[in-house]
Amino acid sequence: MQVQLTNRQQHILWATVRHYIATAEPVGSKALVEEYDLGVSSATIRNVMGVLEKSGLLYQPHTSAGRVPSDSGYRIYVDKLITPSEVLAKEVELALQQRLQWEDWSLEILLQGAAQILASLSGCISLITMPQTNTATVRHLQLVQIEAGRIMLILVTDNYETHSKLMDLPPGRSEKPDTEVIDRELQIVSNFLNSHLRGRSLLEISTLDWSQLDREFQLYGEFLKTSVAELANRTAAPAATQIMVRGVAEVLRQPEFSQLQQVQTIIQLLEEEQEQLWRLIFEEPELEDTNKSKVTVRIGAENPLEPIRTCSLISSTYRRGVVPLGSVGVLGPTRLDYENAIAVVAAAADYLSEAFS
Repeated sequence: MQVQLTNRQQHILWATVRHYIATAEPVGSKALVEEYDLGVSSATIRNVMGVLEKSGLLYQPHTSAGRVPSDSGYRIYVDKLITPSEVLAKEVELALQQRLQWEDWSLEILLQGAAQILASLSGCISLITMPQTNTATVRHLQLVQIEAGRIMLILVTDNYETHSKLMDLPPGRSEKPDTEVIDRELQIVSNFLNSHLRGRSLLEISTLDWSQLDREFQLYGEFLKTSVAELANRTAAPAATQIMVRGVAEVLRQPEFSQLQQVQTIIQLLEEEQEQLWRLIFEEPELEDTNKSKVTVRIGAENPLEPIRTCSLISSTYRRGVVPLGSVGVLGPTRLDYENAIAVVAAAADYLSEAFS
């Protein structure tokens, strides 16, 4: 649901979220008058906060208490009311450059060091996945007629692994019984595919611009797009890897984690159920500019994993060129400093992408 806010409402929502992040105490109009130059009276602030509460952006934990941001309030705050800290982004990049010596250390130790830097600068639990090793490239593709109306797609990778998929010919082609004609057409299409796909990573294939297929291959276009991408995804599906985790003890001292049961479920997820978490933070966002890392922010109930539905998870992917290798993330209570956390994650992902490239 889209909520349209006036400038005044946006300003008071921003101040409420900022004050709550800083204090962890429900926010009243008096505190906003004293701490922020809002240019309006306490009564006006109370009225606006009432409107924001009716819109589902704030709520009162107790009848006599001030207001607290809801997940929806945080979402508007993140999407519309803040700008990630450029100062902290530069600080992250400088710290990584100064403290990580790529020539001398093992990869695991390097990423452990990067995770510790992220935890220190963000105040959150930091999460960095080890890079994927499955970056095999296409060596050869061949379409072969097996029987009338049935063909096989064969894929050979640069390490000489072979994968295959049986398929029916696209509608309209199976009606033509001339096997020699079909063989010639399949060879032409195979040549065309090889010229476009040879040397490409399997992880790239599903993101290719298939509109480049020539008109003469339009009959095969959608059919091949689905089949080759499916085979590539199945062959290149990365296995979950180890996640470097740092900063747990400090974050779990926050008042949001006062219940022992909640702490136990989060620790269990971080230590024993990393595969679930890996699948979440390695989820690939759609990128318009692959030169920059896109940061994904999941707030509270937006997280599909039950143990962290009272947390915010901020993540981004680091790459070698356009190929995704791993992820950088921070996890903390929904009451976290989003300007800093987003900046830290983006800067770390960009730095690791540059280093691996």
